[in-house]
Amino acid sequence: MPTWLQKILSSSLGKKYITAITGLLLVLFLVAHLAGNLTIYADKDGSAFNSYAHLIESNPLLPLAEAGLLVLFLAHIGLAVRVTIENRRARRSRYAVANDKGKKTTSSATMIWTGLIVLGFLILHIWNFRIGKELAGESGDLYTLVKSELRQGWTPWAYVVGMGALGFHLWHALRSAFQTLGAAHPYLDEAWEKLRWLAVVLALGFASFPLYFLFYT
Repeated sequence: MPTWLQKILSSSLGKKYITAITGLLLVLFLVAHLAGNLTIYADKDGSAFNSYAHLIESNPLLPLAEAGLLVLFLAHIGLAVRVTIENRRARRSRYAVANDKGKKTTSSATMIWTGLIVLGFLILHIWNFRIGKELAGESGDLYTLVKSELRQGWTPWAYVVGMGALGFHLWHALRSAFQTLGAAHPYLDEAWEKLRWLAVVLALGFASFPLYFLFYT
């Protein structure tokens, strides 16, 4: 590991910076992913979504992109857990606890738990549409596979719960990330408050897919 990276990771502030940056990069991925998945609603036979899926899967850079996403996820999760543990250790004194009162919201207080729920959802998602697909030898008609999976038993409800957790997680994380990166300013408060609604858009957007296949197809 490079010396400069070791110095960053040994610093509490450095770990928070990397957690914020990796989190924002993952949000950008979610925005792009949702935009592509909205092609599900383009037609009834799923041809638009299948064309989009084929475009992604035939890209020779896909393995590199997947490896990059894996690194982002692992770095974000690992550092977030570490920062949470360090923060809790630092708050053991009564003074720290007293000063922290009144500043927490449901979203901020449950960050680690909503993050773990999202992680569980991510494992399920990868199994259903990546590993499971490869093991089953599925190819071509991804729309039919998605439709089948998202109408099966408890799977659609697991997706809805996962996306609810994602919304709660991002509601606090979006503003917190920019504050960590030094973008906190009274003049920017209104902008950050509006940006937080992206969390709602992403959560509702992704949750709409299982509900659509469950009730309208």
